[in-house]
Amino acid sequence: MTQFNFFLKLLKESFRDLLPIIIVILFFQLAIIQAVPEGWVSTAIGLGIVGVGLAIFLQGLEIGVFPVGEGLARDFAKYGNMKWVLVFGFLIGFGTTIAEPALAVIADKAASISSGRIDATILRLVVAGSVGFAIFLGVFRIYKGHPIHYYIIAGYIAVVGVTFFAPQEIIGLAYDLGGVTTSTVTVPLVAALGIGLASSIKGRNPVVDGFGLIAFASLTPMIFVQIYGIAVYNLVDAKDVAQVVVEATVSSTADISVQSIITGIIAVVKDVAPILLIILFFQYGVIKKRIEKIKTVFFGFFLVIIGLYAFILGLEMGLFSLGETMAYQLTKRDSVFVIYAFAFAIGFSTTMAEPALMAIAKKAREISDGKINDFALRVFVAGGVAIGIALGAFRIVDGGHIHYYIIFGYILVIVLTFIAPKYIIPIAYDSGGVTTSTVTVPLVAALGIGLATNIEGRSPLIDGFGLIAFASLFPMITVMLYGVITEKLGVKSDTEIEAANILRDALIDAENMDLATVNIDGSDRRHSLPMDFSAVVILVPKEKKIDAIQAASKAGAPGVTVLRADGIGLGKIDNFYRSGFEANDVMLLFLLPQSMVNPVIKSIIHSLHITTTGKGIAFAFPLTHMKGISLSRHDIFVNRKDHKNLDSEELIRQEEEKLTEKFKETAVVHEEINK
Repeated sequence: MTQFNFFLKLLKESFRDLLPIIIVILFFQLAIIQAVPEGWVSTAIGLGIVGVGLAIFLQGLEIGVFPVGEGLARDFAKYGNMKWVLVFGFLIGFGTTIAEPALAVIADKAASISSGRIDATILRLVVAGSVGFAIFLGVFRIYKGHPIHYYIIAGYIAVVGVTFFAPQEIIGLAYDLGGVTTSTVTVPLVAALGIGLASSIKGRNPVVDGFGLIAFASLTPMIFVQIYGIAVYNLVDAKDVAQVVVEATVSSTADISVQSIITGIIAVVKDVAPILLIILFFQYGVIKKRIEKIKTVFFGFFLVIIGLYAFILGLEMGLFSLGETMAYQLTKRDSVFVIYAFAFAIGFSTTMAEPALMAIAKKAREISDGKINDFALRVFVAGGVAIGIALGAFRIVDGGHIHYYIIFGYILVIVLTFIAPKYIIPIAYDSGGVTTSTVTVPLVAALGIGLATNIEGRSPLIDGFGLIAFASLFPMITVMLYGVITEKLGVKSDTEIEAANILRDALIDAENMDLATVNIDGSDRRHSLPMDFSAVVILVPKEKKIDAIQAASKAGAPGVTVLRADGIGLGKIDNFYRSGFEANDVMLLFLLPQSMVNPVIKSIIHSLHITTTGKGIAFAFPLTHMKGISLSRHDIFVNRKDHKNLDSEELIRQEEEKLTEKFKETAVVHEEINK
């Protein structure tokens, strides 16, 4: 019943996300083109199938792909052999890309309009190899903990450097291939691998280190394909083939039959099968561990196949043909601004319905503890795609060189990398790779070729490609801006909101003797809380004072009062009137929350060997009427017995790190309390 309710929720969200596409198509079809589209009934049914297929697909990801991907990543981290993880990353990248349908279509198109210089099979091998290398490099980065922007900036420099040597015919194609290599199935699995590794390796942050693999997979094909283009255009002569006239052709509506359904499902199985086989080989052949709940996992993959097929079938039942027809009709109109408006609108609406983006956005919200809003993230990504496609359409109409636009975009990305908060940077890089997939690519490619074909002086090969590259670049910019805006607005994670609520709910009643009144993080604002305190007294030789304080500090003691301890030994106490007091000891007084007493005493007696060979005395006694002590948020949360993370030291540690990072300024805390 729970899974069914979850499916209904996904179904509702799917149809909500398809609404922008419907609005855009209706507006341009009825208000601009002013004609009722042919086959609108088929298109409407297709949209319904798209919504249902999308919900099934997302549920399959949740119960099949994500769990097995993250579980395999955790097992690899425990396995401790980085070489096998790197091999797994390469095979996942290569195996899923070589079977990518969008790559096959573009490779065939590039071969046909390059006078035979570009070989479709070799081009696909080059791209698949580059994606395999990208995942290999991304996994290596996670293991080593290197900042992602160093790799990305180096990659941008390589892309731009190679561009100046690459022939014009290959540049737009190379940039576009960087956007079509990350398929709807590959993206969730690769994301699960990265997040799983970052969650399992000590010292890695799932948000900062877990994302980024998709960005690598989008960047390396641009470099490798341009190098391939330099080779073929300098070493291979054009073959004597018939000249191919590229036209903005219109797709026909798909015919549904039993045979077509079987053929379509088999095609999707071919795309998913390499991933499943690679997972099974490494799970049973390398890790040698059974997959937990294997029936559920296989059922999840089954749902992915059925959902993805239904999704594609729904698109083919009129939406593709309708979108391509509109793109073709708009290129025939006199006003170029209508073209830009359509490019912007179709870019935004199709991206909002992109399955891979939905999966990544949900995962980003989950591991960021709610600080990243999944819907807001998708809006900013869709806005970036819309701006990119509109600007790419302007580039085709204007006739400018694509690499100038791309170089300027890269410079802007690099600048924002040093301004945006760290947690958003890998997600921004990845967003460029997830926006150009099942929904967006066909419509965007049709628009680009249609413009280049119908505008005088434009070449379909040189100018027709490139829109996908724009659609991949600008989301990185808008997502980083989203991170900057959220920081400026003070958007908080779920844990931070809970922390603010705890402080807000604190009783500011210093006169209540049943409550302890404390300062928070040394501020001048006091809060009264129901907390138990104890005094810990440590008597140690004077030369051991620093060692004792350091041991207490390691155990979390926030402060200490040091007093001189004059005393006499046990053997002289009978004649204390005639004995001199020895002033060789010190008394350390710690006023601590009850939960900190045992760790502090234990740390000190172990450090100074008080209970074995060392000298000293340690004891504690409870306190009442505590007023005026200063504590950190961590101390407060640990001592609040109703706090949900009290039973887990690791969760408390993680919370402390988050709070320390997010609440650096005490004034911010007070402002939130006042609100």
